[in-house]
Amino acid sequence: MDLSIRSTVAEEESIESQVALKHLLKLAIELSSEHDTDRLLEHILESAIALSNAEGGTIYSVSEDAQLKFATLINEPLGLHMGGTSGKEIPFPAIPIYLEDGSPNESALVALAAAKKDVIRIDDVYDCTDYDLSAARAMDKKTGYHTQSVLTVPMANHERDLNGVLQLINPRSKDKVVRFSADLVELICSISSLAAVALTNRQLIDDMETLFQAFTRLIAKAIDEKSPYTGGHCRRVPELTMMIADAVHNASSGPMAEFQMTAADRHELSLAGWLHDCGKIAIPEYVMDKATKLHSVYDRIELVVAKIEIAKRDIELKFSRQIVEAEVLDQQQEAENLKAELQLALDKLDEESAFLSRANIGGEFMKESDQQRVQDLASNYDVSIGGVGQPLLTEEEVYNLSIARGTLTQEERLVINKHMDITLEMLEALPFPKHLRRVPEFAGGHHEKMDGTGYPKGLTRDQMSVPARIMAIADIFEALTAADRPYKDAKPLSECLFIMGKMKLGDHIDPDLFDVFVSSGVYLDYAHQYLKPEQIDDIDVANIPGYSKP
Repeated sequence: MDLSIRSTVAEEESIESQVALKHLLKLAIELSSEHDTDRLLEHILESAIALSNAEGGTIYSVSEDAQLKFATLINEPLGLHMGGTSGKEIPFPAIPIYLEDGSPNESALVALAAAKKDVIRIDDVYDCTDYDLSAARAMDKKTGYHTQSVLTVPMANHERDLNGVLQLINPRSKDKVVRFSADLVELICSISSLAAVALTNRQLIDDMETLFQAFTRLIAKAIDEKSPYTGGHCRRVPELTMMIADAVHNASSGPMAEFQMTAADRHELSLAGWLHDCGKIAIPEYVMDKATKLHSVYDRIELVVAKIEIAKRDIELKFSRQIVEAEVLDQQQEAENLKAELQLALDKLDEESAFLSRANIGGEFMKESDQQRVQDLASNYDVSIGGVGQPLLTEEEVYNLSIARGTLTQEERLVINKHMDITLEMLEALPFPKHLRRVPEFAGGHHEKMDGTGYPKGLTRDQMSVPARIMAIADIFEALTAADRPYKDAKPLSECLFIMGKMKLGDHIDPDLFDVFVSSGVYLDYAHQYLKPEQIDDIDVANIPGYSKP
């Protein structure tokens, strides 16, 4: 061969090698950085078409039921680009790899290659008798295209697990369709192997992510199931959190106009929402579900009422003896006076019984005079049970019935508050990957207040991230509007917003986020989804304390 010709051939081979290397490097970068499986498959197909100078090709994904699903289809002469990022749906049904009897589906070349995990190269579709190519010929007849050379490569990872099939058609050289050379087949197989590993890694990452998301929802469901009175709280808070986050992200004016969240940020915040109360799994049910002041395993107000009935019995016995004695002595007036005095004593105890039943329910505030009334009952009345005298109310009953706000004692409130310490301990013990490192901070801040008087860490507004402050608003609004709490009635929407406005003025919640929460109408969107119809009353935002439109 002439030296100049050999030099030209060598130069062409060198250029082709450089082009191939460039494509391989580009593909390797894309495979390592692309997170979307559909785009990843499209990159693989496009790179294989470019490297082989093919007129087109198709790449298939493998479903769990062993079917090949069209992922991306490209045919340059026909001007086709479907699936992938094209926005055009591929109208062809999935191809089963195996028939009902378990044998390979030999009517489809891609299915046969997948079943046997073998590379299939065909130099001329119309001169091949080794395979059933009737489908390809029928498609040519329908489209007017002429398929000649076909290369079908199963994409199997290092464990020989199939995760896709790549098919190329009609490679060209100097504007002429040629067969797939041995070197080209080897190159495409290398791409397929590289792609298969990348797909496997992507699938493993996606599966781990899916598992972790399912785990967070499992914990939330376990907490809600543990407490029938707060069922749904762990599901509603993350939903509301993301509604508020989207509203803040979309804010075009005001102090929050510059705040933005990426898809990764949203994912991180969503997970934090699902895990925000995971520490409640360690809180005793009798504290979490304490519907009344005397509730523990059961509501002990019935025991108190029973003791009052015993006290009434004792009083009746005492007066009955005196009345009988007066009547025997024919002291009728004295007997009548004693009967009247007895009735007053019984009426008084009935009144006290009703008072204690009301006090047991709890509320926003218990007057000091009512607290003293509880103490006086314990001091002024004794009962005899089993021959043993004792105060009408025990010290523990007096202590519980005298709770000023709600139904929890100070000690029980500390137990409830401890769920945040447990939440942080649990979350900070988890080895979160880099893109989820802020989950503990987001989840751990929903009981903090902007003035630093919250818990568990007493953080101020400047010490908290925006997502953590968003979650604090979501948790408060859900708690206020919830209709499934045993210790309070469902509040109307206007009252909930009024209370939160007061909290804004009291520097308890973030003022800028609260303004976006109101101005965006998120509160109303949430209400229509989760509140009872009778809770949704007319709202005049001008009447919300402290509200200022961004």
